[in-house]
Amino acid sequence: MTFTTIKSFAEIAHRYDGFILDQFGVMHNGAHNLPGSIQCIHELAKNMNKKLIILSNTSSPSKNALSKLPRMGFDPSLFIGAVTSGEEAGRFIKETYGGGDSENGNETAVNSKKALMFTWNNLENSDIFLEKCGNVRTTSKVDEADFVIAHGSNIIRGSSSSDSLSLGSFMDDCDFTAIAPILNKCREQNLPMVCANPDLIVKLAGDKTAYMPGNIAQRYESLGGKCTSFGKPHAAHFQACLRELNLSADRVVHVGDSLHHDIAGANAAGIDSVFISEGIHCDDFANDDKAEGELPSVDMLEDLFQKEGHVPTYACALFRF
Repeated sequence: MTFTTIKSFAEIAHRYDGFILDQFGVMHNGAHNLPGSIQCIHELAKNMNKKLIILSNTSSPSKNALSKLPRMGFDPSLFIGAVTSGEEAGRFIKETYGGGDSENGNETAVNSKKALMFTWNNLENSDIFLEKCGNVRTTSKVDEADFVIAHGSNIIRGSSSSDSLSLGSFMDDCDFTAIAPILNKCREQNLPMVCANPDLIVKLAGDKTAYMPGNIAQRYESLGGKCTSFGKPHAAHFQACLRELNLSADRVVHVGDSLHHDIAGANAAGIDSVFISEGIHCDDFANDDKAEGELPSVDMLEDLFQKEGHVPTYACALFRF
């Protein structure tokens, strides 16, 4: 097992021309930026002229992912773009299900498909995603659905806001009580699923854990259901970043906090990687006698990498310069 521990990105920045950045656990926690991240981006992009691109398992389209950065203190102009699982999933849905004709351009569809959509409480987020999906309508009734979308973890969106169904406490505790009967019925009808966010958990502000749509997709697959997922760890999404960066894999490094999504995906794509230990796996190092913001012992890192089966090129506590 070979990896190198570093204290900051100043140690390796000269080796690469491009940086593929995860968001949650690396740059921010969904509410505010993480220590050192703004300075690190400034040093890499402005002072060293490195190319930066975001690769994120977010159900938001790429444009919307970038538009959220300023409220957390980041300058979107320092990134050449973003590749998101939501962007890729929306494109797939449009090509596969969203080509039906609509009547006079309104919501009364002639050949449109209906989706049972697991999504967020904020319907504006799902509205933005559905715009990418073409002529697709939502329903909260399995019997009416042609396929399933795993987009968020709060509700099943109906044909109207009053027709939505709550997923209970799933996002807080991964309780499938409200979801399991619906997935069983979807499986009985052999409905295909599209997962726009394959993440399992994220760390939010206040050290809160939130359970993501990837768990819904995994449960459906365990029932024998067919699911097409987009985002990390699929190598195609890392390759999309290389195309946007216009760089070869040996001149690029990926920075992420998930061994299963970030490090596994980078390894599959033949790209070097930096594992951020203060991200989603921080609880795995709870017994290590270290100061906050410092790397755990090499032994603990080795144990975790061996247990999970994914080894990064480097390990660093935080995304800092």
